[in-house]
Amino acid sequence: MTIGWHFDNTYSKLPKSFLENIKPVPVKDPKLIILNKNLAKQLNLDFSKFSDTDLAKIFSGNSLPEGSETIAQAYAGHQFGHFTMLGDGRAVMLGEHLDKENKRFDIQFKGSGRTSFSRSGDGRAVLGPMLREYIISEAMHALNIPTTRSLAVVSTGEEVIREQMLPGAILTRVASSHIRVGTFQYIAATQNADDLKTLFNYTIDRHYPEIKDSKTKALDLLNLLMQKQCELVINWMRVGFIHGVMNTDNMTVSGETIDYGPCAFMDHYHPQTVFSSIDQNGRYSYNNQPRITKWNLARFAECIIPLIDQDEQKAISIATETINNFEKLYEEKWLNMMRDKLGLFGEDKDDKHLIFELLTWMENNKADFTNTFCKLMDIQSIKDPIYQNQEYLNWTAKWKKRLEKNNTGKEKYLELMRSVNPIFIPRNHKVEEALKDASENKLETLNQLLEVIKYPYKDNGMLKDYQQPMSNENGDYKTFCGT
Repeated sequence: MTIGWHFDNTYSKLPKSFLENIKPVPVKDPKLIILNKNLAKQLNLDFSKFSDTDLAKIFSGNSLPEGSETIAQAYAGHQFGHFTMLGDGRAVMLGEHLDKENKRFDIQFKGSGRTSFSRSGDGRAVLGPMLREYIISEAMHALNIPTTRSLAVVSTGEEVIREQMLPGAILTRVASSHIRVGTFQYIAATQNADDLKTLFNYTIDRHYPEIKDSKTKALDLLNLLMQKQCELVINWMRVGFIHGVMNTDNMTVSGETIDYGPCAFMDHYHPQTVFSSIDQNGRYSYNNQPRITKWNLARFAECIIPLIDQDEQKAISIATETINNFEKLYEEKWLNMMRDKLGLFGEDKDDKHLIFELLTWMENNKADFTNTFCKLMDIQSIKDPIYQNQEYLNWTAKWKKRLEKNNTGKEKYLELMRSVNPIFIPRNHKVEEALKDASENKLETLNQLLEVIKYPYKDNGMLKDYQQPMSNENGDYKTFCGT
């Protein structure tokens, strides 16, 4: 019996300053909680002939497949603005798997035990946060947002000490790579010019081969990364997603969303919404996400200054000018995204005012972010007296007048709106219900939620319960990173 692993490990061949060769720490009594069969199929992996017991051994790291080459990666990061040398303190990469189209994926265990980067941590993860990452990452994938994905979660049969004793777990994460802005920061901090060039060339070979022969590779890479990250955060803003921990070690050079710790989706619209219990000052609030993206990109630019130009001052000037283009790039993309959400074709000088008028009304009336756009799409299951508000009705009259300029029928603009406005998101209270039941070995709630979020843009009047926001206000809901 074969699973179909096709490992071709390249990162492990980089200098030892980049990584640690280490195996996952075996766990006592692993049990399979969930396996992502759809993702397995996409990866050309077949687990159908293996028992749950065998799968638990595989996804706990207790049984390592042939061809794997387990490592922990080194990286640094600005965590809430403070620079720290970090690394995989509770994660081990199994290897790089190639699918049938030779597309490369990192396969990583999260919660696999201590490494040399663990500092004072225990190297373990808790079941609840690992299932949260599984749920939210799969929701993001279904929402057409670039993301790492989750292949499996196993419980370990061991307890983990946090504020209390909690059940341990390991998540198998799949990513285009785990190269981060923080990876560049780590190598830059060592001041080893050869290592920096090695990482730079490796990144281009792996993710941006189209610029390999460019004479301005470093500047091209900065621009490409800025484009990718701008598009990513625009997508977050589109669906009301708040990442919660946008440290530089959580920004990938591939442009994928990574690390679903204290993340959540906004219910009632407020631009300063923040859920993370450790984000006391709202650094990573909903509306701050584009600003932090630019800040993180500036930290990346600092790392590659020697590669932009031999003249340091010239290189700094070029990098600064590039980074300062972010606001214009973001505003243009954000405006077009909001036009799509409202079904507006073309451009009109009053579009921006029309958009902000709606957002202001939503904020003042504590309107649900997702459901407001569903209401505009005539989703019949959205019932709320605030949509009889005269101010809202006045705004919709202006909006309909703008729609007339589309010169298209109703079905055409509705088609556009339906492609970008989700009907279903992983509502925070539904996520919490699923996690609570799963901790008691009741997986039905989890599986039902996963089935709903698999089709976020498909209207289903039978699932009204999954469209409702939490009964209390956003500010009452707190999320935790799980470390």
